[in-house]
Amino acid sequence: MKTRSNYWKLLPYIRPQWQNIARGFVGIVGYVIATLMLIYFARHLTQPFSTGNMSITAELVGILTGVFLIRGFCQAVQDIYMAKVSLKAAFNLRTQVYAHLQKLDLAYFEKAKSGDLSYRMTEDVDRVGEVIHKLLHDFIPCLLQLVAIPIYMIYISWELTVATLIIAPFMGVVIAWFGQRLQTLSRRSQNRISDLSSIMTEVLGGIRLVQAFAAEDYQVVKFSREAEQTLKAKYYTERLKAIQIPISGFLQALSFLFLLFFAAWQISLGNLTPGKFLSFLAAAGLLIDPIGHTTVNYNLFKEAEASLDRVFEILAIEPTIEEKANAILLPIVSGKLEYRSVSFAYKKGEPVLKDINLLVMPGEAVALVGASGAGKTTFVNLLPRFYDSNTGNIFIDGIDIQDVTLNSLRRQIGIVPQDTLLFSGTISENIAFGQAEFDIEAVIEAAKIANAHQFITQLPNGYNTWVGERGLTLSGGQRQRIAIARAVFLNPRILILDEATSALDSESEALVQEALERVMEGRTVFIIAHRLSTVRRCDRILVLEKGQIVESGTHEQLLALSRRYARFYAQQFS
Repeated sequence: MKTRSNYWKLLPYIRPQWQNIARGFVGIVGYVIATLMLIYFARHLTQPFSTGNMSITAELVGILTGVFLIRGFCQAVQDIYMAKVSLKAAFNLRTQVYAHLQKLDLAYFEKAKSGDLSYRMTEDVDRVGEVIHKLLHDFIPCLLQLVAIPIYMIYISWELTVATLIIAPFMGVVIAWFGQRLQTLSRRSQNRISDLSSIMTEVLGGIRLVQAFAAEDYQVVKFSREAEQTLKAKYYTERLKAIQIPISGFLQALSFLFLLFFAAWQISLGNLTPGKFLSFLAAAGLLIDPIGHTTVNYNLFKEAEASLDRVFEILAIEPTIEEKANAILLPIVSGKLEYRSVSFAYKKGEPVLKDINLLVMPGEAVALVGASGAGKTTFVNLLPRFYDSNTGNIFIDGIDIQDVTLNSLRRQIGIVPQDTLLFSGTISENIAFGQAEFDIEAVIEAAKIANAHQFITQLPNGYNTWVGERGLTLSGGQRQRIAIARAVFLNPRILILDEATSALDSESEALVQEALERVMEGRTVFIIAHRLSTVRRCDRILVLEKGQIVESGTHEQLLALSRRYARFYAQQFS
């Protein structure tokens, strides 16, 4: 069954904790044995009332007190160790999901909602951890009690036990029906919550644009509509739970009344003594609690199955960009690049690049120009293997990039994107991004090359200045220069500049352009730019149109041709 197969997937996260599970299980067994002892001594409770013997009463009270203490100690043992197991299992699951997300390609993240992924990583994993805790701490002890206590009940009176179990199948059917309905409603509710989380992430990330367009009221209405759908989904789930509780309670009460009637009949026939009935009643009473817990836990398991599905859906996604089993480390390269008959399409039948052939020599600066959608960004995204070409090959220093490890490939390619993203942390941590330990002198040197050292030293804490979320505490020009420093920190031989100055004012652009010219020295560079003023001094300019290179040459050569590049240039500088 689906439920079984899904929950079996949790075994690899639970199994490594077998020592803690064993310790907790000892506590569970001790708890169940102590419970059976309470039931056994309950049959002697009628004796003090019938004889009035205080010594027997004191002895019985002392024994029961000791049993209760042992029972409580065993419960504490199982609670401590099973909680440790569940928390560690949830930690391992969350860590693996996060690590798996790092391996997925850009195509997945272009479609996925960040709010939904965040919800799966937090709320869904927490719910799975809660299920593991309930399973080990609550469900297994209840099952042991549901086995051990009925065996003792049969020992006292098999007739009374059979009578007690007559109504059990009806309860089982009711519990199963409610469980299936709760699973469906819970999945619907969680999907609604993840959609709501996605809206919040999207709007709060773009709050400046929302306020700029005076769209606050519009967003509130949109959010309220989605929140109302979430409310309805959660309400239907809670309503079903509310209906289940009195129905289950009524069936339990009916079972108890039936038991009382049948026991009175057995006592009248002489088949049962009041002491044994009291012990049986205590057993039945102690059985109600694990039955109730099992019912609640079953509902929880059915609800959490939706979370389990959503978490393992991520783990089931296979990355399309993978290393070969025998991939080699890419040695330090000179920067010679070759695109050989490279074609690529995001969707079948809709090519973005068509039969690209290009040879770039070490230290050469190549600009890519063309209209939006011509394939410029795709062209450079194939180099660090954010995507793999459908046909053809790309070589660095004569080595096919698909034959090397991704890590060794990407560490030799520096990228300065148009949309500069900084992470929460210090400026030095952002420049040395991805390095747990780094040389601050190397950070300072990279900042100097990027024209960032001067403004960084003027900040209150210099290189230890904390950068807020997305780096919004810094200006656009400052963020871009830090991004340049980050790109050159590891001294890559290949550099990709993707519209690196398009969003800057003229003063910031001049500082960034000066930094870029310094960075480009001695490196193989690809520059994507709509501003043709930034590409004039490139060694070669490639004009892309509909995924093909239609013109190639220097600035002067292309102007002399009076074709596409000349028209682009005339439009910008007319």
